[in-house]
This record gives sequence, C-alpha cells and structure tokens, in this order.
Amino acid sequence: MKNSINSVIAGTGSYIPTRRVKNEAFLKNEFFDINGNRLEKTNKEIIQKFFEITEIKERRYVTDNLVASDIAYLAAEEALKSSGIDKEELNYIIVAHNFGDVKHGSNRTDMVPSLAARVKHKLEIENPGTIAYDLPFGCPGWLQAVIQADYYLKSGDAKKVMIIGAETLSRVSDPHDRDSMIYSDGAGATILEARESETPTGILSHNARSDTKVYAKMLYMDKSYNPALKDKGDIFLKMHGHKLYQYALTNVPKAIKGCLDKSGLSIQDVNHILIHQANGKMDDAIIKRLYKLYGREEVPEHVMPMTISWLGNSSVATIPTLLDLIWKDKLEGYNINKDEGSIFVFASVGAGMNINALAYKI
Repeated sequence: MKNSINSVIAGTGSYIPTRRVKNEAFLKNEFFDINGNRLEKTNKEIIQKFFEITEIKERRYVTDNLVASDIAYLAAEEALKSSGIDKEELNYIIVAHNFGDVKHGSNRTDMVPSLAARVKHKLEIENPGTIAYDLPFGCPGWLQAVIQADYYLKSGDAKKVMIIGAETLSRVSDPHDRDSMIYSDGAGATILEARESETPTGILSHNARSDTKVYAKMLYMDKSYNPALKDKGDIFLKMHGHKLYQYALTNVPKAIKGCLDKSGLSIQDVNHILIHQANGKMDDAIIKRLYKLYGREEVPEHVMPMTISWLGNSSVATIPTLLDLIWKDKLEGYNINKDEGSIFVFASVGAGMNINALAYKI
C-alpha cells in the first residue's frame, strides 16, 4: 500500500498574559446601551448576569509593554522548543489575528509589515523560503490557517508550517460596553509537519462556511457607547450578541457534523472537542445540539475541555492556547487520551460570519 502524506502536530506553544483581571475590576465602569443611555441595573447586577451567561470569572490582559506580535513570537518560541525543529526549516509562518499590533494607550491598528513578518524577524530566521503572511478571518482565523497549512503539506509544497493565533482584544474593546468583559488577550502557536504513513493520521478532514449576505455585521467596529466619547473618532469592537448566539447554535453543529461525515466518522468516535472559547453557556449548547444530530441526548463527561472561565475570549488564540495546555498536560482536571487512534475535533465561529471545523487523529 502506498504511504499517504499526513499533516501532524509536531509542537505547540502559547503565551498567557500575566495580568489577571477579575470580574470585580468592572465594578467602577460606566456602562451604556447602544443608544447611549446609562444601564439601569447596578454594576454588581450586570456583572453577575454576565457571569451566569458566559461563565467567565476572570480574563488575561497583556502588560503595557507588549503587543500582539510580541506575544505571537513568545508562543512561537515555545512551539519551536517543544517540536525540536530547526526554525530555518519552516516553509510558512501564518499569523491569524484581526487587529494587528495595538499599542497601549491607543486603539489604532498597525499591520505593516505583517505580524508574521515581525515574528519571523524576532525569531531571526534567515531563510527567504520561509514565507510569512497574515490571515484575518475573525475568531476562526487560527483554524482556517491550519486548514491552509494542511493543503500546503499534503500537496508537497511544504514540509513544516507554523500557525499562530494572537490578539490583544483588551485594546479594541469599549469599556462602556458590557460586552467588553468577554474579551481578553493571548497567543497560541502550533507547528504542523508532513509525515508519511500507511494509514491516515493527523488532519483527516475539515469543513468551513461563510455566511455574509445576512450575518456579515454580527460583529463590527463602531464608536463608544459613551455619548461623551462619540466625537473622539475612536472605534471599538461591537457585536449583536443574541443574534450571534442563535446563529452559532444553528450552524456550528451542522458544520462539525459535515466535517465528521467527510472522514467517515461519527460522534461516538470523537474523544475530545476543542471549541473556540467564546461563551461558556453557548459552547455547552452547541455541543448538546451536535450530539442531538446523532440522536444522543447526553454529552459524555470531559469530552470538551474549557478555559473560558479564567482566560476569557482571546479570539484566534483560544483554541491553540487550549491545545497547548492539554497537549502538555497543563490543564488542571483534564487529561487527554494520546493513544493511537484518538480523535479530536476542532471548531470555531466568529466575525464574517465564519465557521470551520477540523477532525484530527493521533
């Protein structure tokens, strides 16, 4: 039997910011609605309701001296270290993000040169054959970059690809919008390597969709909700939370099932589900709907590791950070099955609206 080329995880890394921001830090914020009216409920009530909906207790923010490309580089260093791969052998460095480098004290984006070019520069890679580029695709950006890497590797165009997700959402969120409590900062990196084997392993299949006709503006940029700041010109990340929630519940389970169908797998074959850490209750609801598509009412215990409660939503960084933690047995209370044949599912949803899913076999 002829060997097949497979895209296999060779190394992982992450950077978790050191600044811990608990929910109580928002008690002094002034919150307004979309029309500029001050919210009637007390901040204590707002924060309690926020926790009940999202399950977020705290999140991480970068220190003032760091930007997205810095933490992307730190995660990349960790991935290289864990893989043992020579950095000069990388064929591609793909950095998924949405806002570039945003410096402390500003919410202006800086994306020239690309973050990938900056990471390559910081890594001091000399090889001109290491192609560095960025991918803005909303929260599913890191997973979409993994899908692109899989095509490169299986086509023979590349042997080793580094994929990074990095974001500093704390610097583009409106402190006067209660949704700002969701967002956090972080970076995660993964190295995929082409390896030959007699049986399929590594990435088995993937599936993606973009719904732009109706849902393109579920997440968008706009002025602060605080009327006193309307004329400043700064714009912040905004979302239609309830509509986004319903869109995700309707479409993410179907996208995951479509991915599993492509590889001939069923939900009972899946050992671990790594889903974008967007909202704890939403992720739970998505997985329940996924299992119902297969006629199953109960979700197996410990199938879905979560970090949302203490890391918040760092967009493109949530899944690669989660992957790094479980791959290195650093997620308290969660042990993965690394036995040959274990099946992982990755899935994400975000601005666009975009959805993707991927099946991976050890």
